[in-house]
This record gives sequence, C-alpha cells and structure tokens, in this order.
Amino acid sequence: MTPATDTFKQRLARNELIAGSMVFEFFTPGIAQLACVAGADFILYDMEHSGADIETMKEQFAYCRGLPITPLVRVPVGEYHFIARVLDAGAHGVMVPMVESVEQAKHIVACTQYPPIGRRGAAFGAAHDDYMAGTPIDKIARARARTTVIALIETPGGVANAEAIAALPGIDVLWVGHFDLTNFMGIPGQFEHPDYLAAIDRVLSAARKHNKIAGFMALDEAWAARYHALGFRLFAYGLDMQVFQNALARGLAHMRGL
Repeated sequence: MTPATDTFKQRLARNELIAGSMVFEFFTPGIAQLACVAGADFILYDMEHSGADIETMKEQFAYCRGLPITPLVRVPVGEYHFIARVLDAGAHGVMVPMVESVEQAKHIVACTQYPPIGRRGAAFGAAHDDYMAGTPIDKIARARARTTVIALIETPGGVANAEAIAALPGIDVLWVGHFDLTNFMGIPGQFEHPDYLAAIDRVLSAARKHNKIAGFMALDEAWAARYHALGFRLFAYGLDMQVFQNALARGLAHMRGL
C-alpha cells in the first residue's frame, strides 16, 4: 500500500511496480477498505462500461478519503464535462479511452489542468480539496502534483501515434487496452498474434523513450508476470466481478469434491 506521505505520481516517477483493482460492479461503501487491506495501491473505477454515474463516483472517492489508496476513474469519453467533473468530485486521476491522436491528448490534458496550462474551471473548498481552507495558488499546485492522466491506447491509430502521445507533457501513463486493440486490429482475442505483439512493443518503446509508465490489466498471475517482464509497471489485477466469481467457483468446486 502507498504510504500517506508518498503520492501516486511520485511512485510512478520512480518506475515502481504499482498494482490495484478495477471496479465494474461492487460500488459498495466497503470496497475501498477491502482493496486497501488486500494491499491495493489504487482502485480504478469504471464509468465507461459499468453504468455508474457521477454521484456514485463521488461516494466512492469519499470512501477512499483518509485511506492510503488512490482513487482513479475511467471516464466514458474524453470530454471536458466528464474529466473535470470526476476530478472535482475527488478522483486523483483519470483514464480516458480511445486516445488516438496528439490533438486529442492535448485536449484531455487541458481538461485536467487549471490555467494557464489548461482550461479546468475553478471550484475550491469542494470535494477535490477535502473542503479545506487555503489559497487557490496552493490548491492548484497540489492538484497539479497529484492529478494522473492515463491515455488508453486501444486502437491501431493510438498505437501509430503512441510516441507523440507519450511525448506530451501531462500524459503520465500509456495503458494498453488489449481486448479492444485486438478487436480493432481484426484479430479479436489473439494475444499471441505477431501484429498484436508488435503493437505492444511499439507502445512500450514509446513509453520508455519519453519516461512514461506503461499500464495493463492483468487477468491473472500469469498475465501479470508476462507483462511485467515486458516492461509494464502499472497493473490492475483483473476485474472485481471476475476476481469474486473465480474465487467463488474455486471454493464451491473444492467443497463439492469433499
């Protein structure tokens, strides 16, 4: 778990292995503490496929408050009203799907940063700064130091532009969306296909060249070991419902075999 004095972005900068959980289904009051006790460094909440809304997200971020765990969220699309709102609600970072161009990445970064760097609107003394007093200058500096931007590379266009996206200040992580990537490449689920493996290598090379972190969702321990060996350092371990279902299935199978 991340020490309270050490930020998520500082750990990224040191190229540490950082691992957490992706939540699609279990938006419960206890999920942050459960993940924290299990050793997760972060929770990546999903808004793209889960149906969760901003009020659900605001509650989840509040449950993370005071815990040594970083709340991140995958927004449905890279538009200002999604990105800025989840940050104002208390997210420490955003993952944006289908990032394919430098222009798109610049827009995403601008949505996360206050002027003069970006165009994020100001609302201080709110959820994102824990309703605390303080000067706007200090709060802007803290937000800039904390906010993590994850570009989800999951199309051939994103792979082709991975180096230019990685070079952009404000993009912290290139995260490979492996299922969508194979779908858009016309090789769905073929994770040994040479074209897919070449795409992985291209994203990793872009991240290394520009001192950015490569991220991945590991479905199990074997996936984690393999992609860590390739050079990925930021991992979500499975999906919440998958982890639960697999553990339950193993336990039930064991009992029925007694």
